[in-house]
Amino acid sequence: MRIGLVGKPNVGKSTTFSALTETPVDIANYPFTTIEPNVGVAWLPLREKCACNELRVRKEKQGRISPIIENDNRHGSICNPKSGTCNGYQRLVPVTLVDVAGLVPGAHQGRGRGNQFLSDLARCDALIQVVDVSGSTDIEGNPVGDGGSKPMDEHQFLLDELDAWIVGIIQSSWSRGARRVQSEGEKALSTFLLDQLSGIGANEQHVNAGLHSVSENHPDSGVPWSWGNDELMTLAGKIRSLLFPISIVANKADCIEESSWDELSKFIIESGGILVPSSAEAELALRRASKAGFIQLNPTTSKFSITELGKKKLSKKQHNALESISKTLSKWDGGGLVGLLSSVVFDRLKRKVAYPVQDETHWVDGDGNILPDAILVPEGTTAKGLAYAVHSDLGNGFIRATDAKSGRVIGAEHEILNGDIISIHAKT
Repeated sequence: MRIGLVGKPNVGKSTTFSALTETPVDIANYPFTTIEPNVGVAWLPLREKCACNELRVRKEKQGRISPIIENDNRHGSICNPKSGTCNGYQRLVPVTLVDVAGLVPGAHQGRGRGNQFLSDLARCDALIQVVDVSGSTDIEGNPVGDGGSKPMDEHQFLLDELDAWIVGIIQSSWSRGARRVQSEGEKALSTFLLDQLSGIGANEQHVNAGLHSVSENHPDSGVPWSWGNDELMTLAGKIRSLLFPISIVANKADCIEESSWDELSKFIIESGGILVPSSAEAELALRRASKAGFIQLNPTTSKFSITELGKKKLSKKQHNALESISKTLSKWDGGGLVGLLSSVVFDRLKRKVAYPVQDETHWVDGDGNILPDAILVPEGTTAKGLAYAVHSDLGNGFIRATDAKSGRVIGAEHEILNGDIISIHAKT
């Protein structure tokens, strides 16, 4: 799963990327700091307790493990994650983030880094747009102090560029597609569009929804080969909304009144999206203090406690600065950057977590590691689909699976539920 960070230059995308991934990248006050996309991993807390909590309860009841001791540095967690961590039953799972080159008006025509930007987006499951709500930059990302582009205008130009990009793909062979429709009928239109747009991830459902949107919004549009730009932009807009669900980081929110993003917030909510105010610079400061071991940070609330190392190393001034940052971030709803990422993954993309194991009795892999993997899968994923997510060989050789919680044997078409622990049996 890949989430793209998008937006015009100089709005704080790279800072947002660093805050979420703790990966140092070039951060500067001029357009096109990011030329090639930065790719990193954000560690996302699961919303529910790790399954190792249930396993500990079982083991304690059976007398196979001692109760939690006061100085347990993992606060009860007993799993052995191959990636991420688990402390106090809060399991962190990886989500790939892509910070792509800044977008400027005319990108669909190749302006700026447009072609590179759009090709990077084609492989993303969802987009998070970083918007400068302070108005300190113009529509092309140039610093202007104040009086820059409005948040709604900044978002709208992204939508327009994406729609124009999709229209460009369609128009590249539109005359050929129109001839097919004339000779073969309306079904040929769906086939043509699917052929043209499959490279950016479109499927039959997306295409049909786009065609329905044209007939609904342009009832007098006539035959497809007579369609103009308005019809094609409507078609592209609907397909884009399904292909690339967009959520918003209202960045630099600490520099402006909250009413400044009201129009954008209303628009995003009405379109089914999510907007979260934040300050990427402030969140990055807390993440760096946490990574240095100075504070114990709750990433979803921005609240923290000073560690023993922090008490030794942080000055009173530094401590007060971190407290001030935390207070500022905590006043906004939405959980900041991590809260937004969580909403995108679990609410918009409807991902479920599954724990594949080899031994359904002890919930371990072949090396005895307890619940080593926590995999995010799309809603509706089957047991066989989970097998493919683990490894193609498991999917190809799938025989059956076992629900480790109940011990019940399940078939290939069994739909995975959130938190399932599944042992997969396959031909080797």
